[in-house]
Amino acid sequence: MTRAIRYLKEQGIPFEVAEYDHLDKGALFASQALGIPVERTIKTLVVEVSKKDYLVVLMPGSKSISFKKLAKIRGVKRAAMVNTAMAERLTGYLVGGISPFGMKQRLPVVIDAGLLAFDKVAINGGKRGVMLIMTPSDIIMTTGAEDIEL
Repeated sequence: MTRAIRYLKEQGIPFEVAEYDHLDKGALFASQALGIPVERTIKTLVVEVSKKDYLVVLMPGSKSISFKKLAKIRGVKRAAMVNTAMAERLTGYLVGGISPFGMKQRLPVVIDAGLLAFDKVAINGGKRGVMLIMTPSDIIMTTGAEDIEL
């Protein structure tokens, strides 16, 4: 049981666990391995939005992040991905298994508003090869995520 799963159970949030052989990283591989459309598979990105100010971005696996647009939305000059070591240090999860639930350090979360159109989505469960199937509204409720147009 991962920290993310334990956290959701403690919160009483419904979800299903879907596991696959993690042979390659990325939302596209996970979606194909599980037979879930990539646009319903969430990638979890850790972004620095100003000096030592971090944010978790949840977005469809089918989209690329616009750092320029994110910076404008957040009212900062620039936004950029953190490196692997920093992402793992901040979240307590290995890259490829980062979950917004039960992170080592609680970070603000934003979710791409397009994900709200789906009844269920797949999101990392805190370990490579473990995805959680759940509603976008439960993700928002549990993380306090702000929905934005990315």
